[in-house]
Amino acid sequence: MTEQRRGGITVQLLPRDGGTSRSLELSPLHLRLLLGGLAVTILVALLMVGSWWFLAREAAQGWRLQTLVDSLEEERTQVLALARRMEQVEEKYEHLRALFGPGGDPLAPDLWLPPSGLPGARGQVPETSPDRGIPRSWPLTEPGFVTQPLGEGEVGDHPGLDIAIPTDSYVRAAGPGRVVRTGDDPIYGLFVVLEHEEGFQTVYAHASLILVERGRTVRTNEVIALTGSTGRSTAPHLHFEVLRDGDPVDPLTMVQPPG
Repeated sequence: MTEQRRGGITVQLLPRDGGTSRSLELSPLHLRLLLGGLAVTILVALLMVGSWWFLAREAAQGWRLQTLVDSLEEERTQVLALARRMEQVEEKYEHLRALFGPGGDPLAPDLWLPPSGLPGARGQVPETSPDRGIPRSWPLTEPGFVTQPLGEGEVGDHPGLDIAIPTDSYVRAAGPGRVVRTGDDPIYGLFVVLEHEEGFQTVYAHASLILVERGRTVRTNEVIALTGSTGRSTAPHLHFEVLRDGDPVDPLTMVQPPG
C-alpha cells in the first residue's frame, strides 16, 4: 500500500502471511533520483536500440558493397582473360604471317594468307581468276595421317575424313569459294564452311583458331584456320568434309594428299 504525504511518498509493505508490515518513506529527493534513474535507463535503452539499428544498416550496406566488389572483380578477371586470349590470337596470326612473308614457305609455295590486318578482313577473288571452281586441293600443307575415312562405322556416322595433324597447323581452302558459316559447335568445335561452284561445299572442323569470317571470298590454298582439338575430339586433327547438294562425297575422290 502506498500513501502520499506532503513532500514525499510512504510505501507500506504488507506480507501475505499476516506478519508485521513495513513502510518505506521516499522523500522528494529520493523520488527525483528514482525518476531520473528511470529516465536514464530508458535513454540508454533507446540509444542501444538506435546503435543496433545503425550497425545493422551499416552491415547491410557493407554486404552490398562487398557483393559489388566481388562482381567487379569477376568482370575484371573475365576482361583480363579475354585480353590474354586476344594477345594469343594476335601472336599466332603474326607468327603465321611472318612464316609466309615475302620468301614464302618452301613446303607450300602456293599457300595464300588472308589480307593484312585483323583476321577476317574482307577480300575478294577477281571474277576472272583461274582459281574459281570446285575443291581439288588438299586442305593442309602436309599429308597428315587419315585416321578415319568417310562412312566408317554406322551409316552416315562419319561424313568426312579425320586427318591427324599437330595443333596450329595451317588449314587451307580446298578450292575457291565463299565463307557461308563459321562458329563453335559442341561436336565440330570451331569450324568453317565454304561454298564452291556446282553445288559443292567443304567443311573444316576442330580448329584452334578461325582466320576468316562469314561472307568472305577465299581462293584455293588460302589459310582459313589453324588445326586444333576443339569440340568432340580426343587429339589434334582436322575433320574435312566435301558435300555436293548437301550429300557427303568421299573427299579422297576429290583431293589427294601431297606426295
